[in-house]
Amino acid sequence: MSRLKFGTFLAPIHTPGQNPTLLLQRDLELVQLLERLGYDEAWFGEHHSAGSEIYASPEIMIAAAGERTSRIKLGTGVTSVSYHNPLWAAERMVMLDHLTHGRVLFGLGPGSLPTDAAMLGLSQIDTRELLAENTDIIMRLLRGETVSAKTRTHTLVDACIQMAPYSSPLFDVVVAAIASPTGARLAGHHGIGLLSIAATLTADGFSALQHHWGMLEEFATLAGRSEDVDRSKWRLVGPFHIAETREQAYRDVEHGIEHWFKYLQHVAAFPQMAVEGENKREMIDFINNSGIGVIGTAEEARAQVQRLVDQSGGFGTLLLQGHDWANPQATARSYELFAQDVMPFFQGQAQPLLDADERARRVREGQADEHRKAVAHMTKKYEAELGRV
Repeated sequence: MSRLKFGTFLAPIHTPGQNPTLLLQRDLELVQLLERLGYDEAWFGEHHSAGSEIYASPEIMIAAAGERTSRIKLGTGVTSVSYHNPLWAAERMVMLDHLTHGRVLFGLGPGSLPTDAAMLGLSQIDTRELLAENTDIIMRLLRGETVSAKTRTHTLVDACIQMAPYSSPLFDVVVAAIASPTGARLAGHHGIGLLSIAATLTADGFSALQHHWGMLEEFATLAGRSEDVDRSKWRLVGPFHIAETREQAYRDVEHGIEHWFKYLQHVAAFPQMAVEGENKREMIDFINNSGIGVIGTAEEARAQVQRLVDQSGGFGTLLLQGHDWANPQATARSYELFAQDVMPFFQGQAQPLLDADERARRVREGQADEHRKAVAHMTKKYEAELGRV
């Protein structure tokens, strides 16, 4: 299997009422930690209401994180392009591409919170139709075209971006997918990547992974872009929290898992994300028993990653969903354990060491005997030199 990449997807989902300045700084420090641990990517969401997902601009988060890091790639997860002039959305990403020296990733979506869209006078149907229109404009602009177009929210006249992207080829552009076929259709039509935000959270998300990729390939064929689609540009998002023992992991997530559940159940108007549980223990058990994620050990996390690989037929990057299930210290430890004991098994680093250990164990007895003979030989030789033999 080719090297699997890993990262984080930070919506984020913070419990309202905390100091937002501290939360933003803590999230940026987390990205710095992830870079040191060897993670490949960090994605920032865009939301404007409901009090938990506090990034109003993923581009600003990328700019701040870009100055604090040097290697990790940084993505908009996602830019709600239905809310924006597509010309400015494309321009901002090209600028960030230069500021980060080619480390940006451009995620496109319709905007997930109905309360965001409502403030702009947009319905959920509007945002999805605008996603298709604006994605088409953005891709034409990024590919160097001059575009004249009129959408229900913006008019472009001979529009073009004034700087060429820093990256060559163009930085990864991906479309978000939750439950509808919109994301897969757009990704295939434009020959770009797919970001499966609810890879395991929807009722049929886990079982539908191969179907989503098949749909993407079908639309890519119809658009004549089959050569552009690549499983390495497919990203899946899933929740994990691991500790040294399952019991410790359970204790850790009692800190904040209840808010995450209540947010999805009662605030975030995502009926597809049907999480169940009325108390903390039911919530924890639901995560593990439903298969949507792992609260447990590195071994259990490895098994979940392998299930995703097997079910999907292969993808490029697994993004650990950001959440405040545990306190900041336990959360950081979970990311560290994942980097230490999970990632190597999917990046070609674990097996050579395991093989070397097994070989050494297999031949130890014979080599130990040779070692004893060598010691006896040298002892005898030394004594002979002293005239004792």
